Amino acid sequence: MEGVIDRVTYRDEKSMYTVARIKVGDGSIVTAVGPFPSATPGQMVKVFGIWVQHREYGRQLKVERVETVAPATLLGIEKYLGSGLIRGVGPATATKLVKQFGMDTLEVIESNPERLTQVPGIGPKKARRIIDAIAEHKSVQKVMVFLQSHGVSPAYAAKIYRRYGEDAVAVVSQNPYRLADDVYGIGFKTADKIAAEVGVDTESPHRIAAGIKYWLGKASEEGHCYSEEDKFTSSVAHELGISEHLVRGGIAALEGAGEVYREGQSALYLAPFYHAERGVARRLCQLAHARMWTLDTLSEEELAQVQARAGIRLADQQRAAVMKAFQTGVMVMTGGPGTGKTTTLRLIIDLFEARKMRVLLAAPTGRAAKRLSEATGRPARTIHRLLEFGPGEDGWRFGRGTASPLECDLLVLDEVSMVDISLMYSVLKAVRPGSRLVLVGDVDQLPSVGPGNVLRDIIGSGIVPTVVLNEVYRQAPGSMIVTNAHRINRGEFPLFRGARDFFFIEAEDPDRVVQSVVATVTSKLPRHLGCDPVDDVQVLSPMKRSAAGVDNLNAVLRDALNPRRPGVSEIRCRGSAFRRGDKVMQIRNDYDRLVWNGDMGKIVRIDAEEGEVVVRFSEPEGDRDVLYSQDELDELALSYCVSIHKSQGSEYPAVVVPVTTQHYVMLQRNLLYTAVTRARRTVVIIGTKKALAIAVRNASMLQRQTMLALRLREATAASWPDEEQIG
Repeated sequence: MEGVIDRVTYRDEKSMYTVARIKVGDGSIVTAVGPFPSATPGQMVKVFGIWVQHREYGRQLKVERVETVAPATLLGIEKYLGSGLIRGVGPATATKLVKQFGMDTLEVIESNPERLTQVPGIGPKKARRIIDAIAEHKSVQKVMVFLQSHGVSPAYAAKIYRRYGEDAVAVVSQNPYRLADDVYGIGFKTADKIAAEVGVDTESPHRIAAGIKYWLGKASEEGHCYSEEDKFTSSVAHELGISEHLVRGGIAALEGAGEVYREGQSALYLAPFYHAERGVARRLCQLAHARMWTLDTLSEEELAQVQARAGIRLADQQRAAVMKAFQTGVMVMTGGPGTGKTTTLRLIIDLFEARKMRVLLAAPTGRAAKRLSEATGRPARTIHRLLEFGPGEDGWRFGRGTASPLECDLLVLDEVSMVDISLMYSVLKAVRPGSRLVLVGDVDQLPSVGPGNVLRDIIGSGIVPTVVLNEVYRQAPGSMIVTNAHRINRGEFPLFRGARDFFFIEAEDPDRVVQSVVATVTSKLPRHLGCDPVDDVQVLSPMKRSAAGVDNLNAVLRDALNPRRPGVSEIRCRGSAFRRGDKVMQIRNDYDRLVWNGDMGKIVRIDAEEGEVVVRFSEPEGDRDVLYSQDELDELALSYCVSIHKSQGSEYPAVVVPVTTQHYVMLQRNLLYTAVTRARRTVVIIGTKKALAIAVRNASMLQRQTMLALRLREATAASWPDEEQIG
């Protein structure tokens, strides 16, 4: 069957499974389902497959193979070019080109691009951009033809070309497993499929090494710093279809290359996490036992005077925290909402500043840093900005470290539960022994997205002085948010009766849950709070998939809050559409743009002609606009709804939390507690009391495989090797 893709109904970029509506020669529209290497409206395709009868959707063509065909009509050419295929050629320019050159348009672009200046509105500068884009497109096409024959999407082909240039085909042919390390979005499994296609032996050392690193990396994505060797070896052997003997040989080879480390008889680490865990233990011991160059005593009289000036009276726990901040090199202050962490922290800062000591404040994310700044009245930065992250001779690196430590007498690090083992190591390397470090966080919240359980491990070690604030001091009259947060944390069902800021909406059916979420976000909460439904209301879901999961709720909320309408620009990327005004989230660390996984922003400009999108991110230093090209939009996701994990460190005026039995595997107490504590003014839980009760009762947490607590208990500063020896 041959025709033009009229619309892409659904596309999964990883599997390339696509549901496409195709207009054929007689004008009728047929549905084709299956793997499409690329799928863009206006694209001319020849589709091979078999006809099937779907019980719900009727007659469909089940796709076995797809070939791209040059369009043969003026409308087809216009649609084809206007799809964003060539950077700088959008719908308006495509119309002008077809009007000027007619059926010769593709030939002109291919063979005589210098004629582009004949088109009204295309000057020499724009023509040069289009010509350069065409040259890149031709090179990409060579790569694309090769890769498409091996099941790789054109979008990834463009990324591969940008990474390797003209060497792309050679690199992929020789060692396709390099793609998993070098190209975002291409994991081991995709690289493995390519390797099979190009004839790489299943027992190739490249394959075994890549597989080992991949599954150790998968463990780190689940929060583990290491994997148990026996179980790991068996699992990798099974996944790769090879003997355990070969896997053990691969592990030994990676050990020899310094890419994998073994601790004891059974723990296998990827090198960065091994060095980071050892380094964190060593540096904390150094800081804890260092002789401080600043005064390390605080009199009762001085403390009383500061309290009087501030008009507050500290409780015993708070007084202990203030004293420890002066007496020790490192201390931890932990507690839930309303327990006085902010009040205590402000007093600590006041005391240090009164003695002319230099104080720095930081948090893991922009939102958390902004909250810290607002709470203390002092400037706060993200950890990356504090450590002056930027380009260096050997790639992106932190400007602050052992050779160039932070110039401060006190560093306050907030939301430490969010900090993974690698980032904590980077922070500690930048703190001079003799200065003080105060770690602040809520140990009952979810652990970091990255590997490690740093805050819990530090507290659990018993080595670092810790003050637990567990008495509630701050609670607005009639507010139930703080009360219910602590009830949930104790395993008690939340109270709703008479609450003015904590509501439960019963909805049994998942579709009813979705309807209720939309109604609550778009009308009920804006009326109740007088707030903006996009900027001030955040939906937090326990899961990504399911009717009440992140993906579906984003789709329905975007249609309700920012629907397609005339005058609102839109751009497509791999079956997804982004609109001006959309609320979006960065979903990976981007070192070039200095935006981080979890950063949220809003699309403020779309240039469909140039294939560019501008996202405005709010940061402690002020708003910042970041430019994305069309093929980089896979770094963004809609964020009308985000996962509870992604919400860590953020606060919102109102949160809406769907809780259904569909979320059964994710119904955990610390997940619900984290969601509730994100709200400043209002919490709305929508679902069933059964699902809510399951979450409240389920105190189980995945035990992360870390050795930090053990290393801290065993370590002394003198017993550790020099810094250079541990990375």
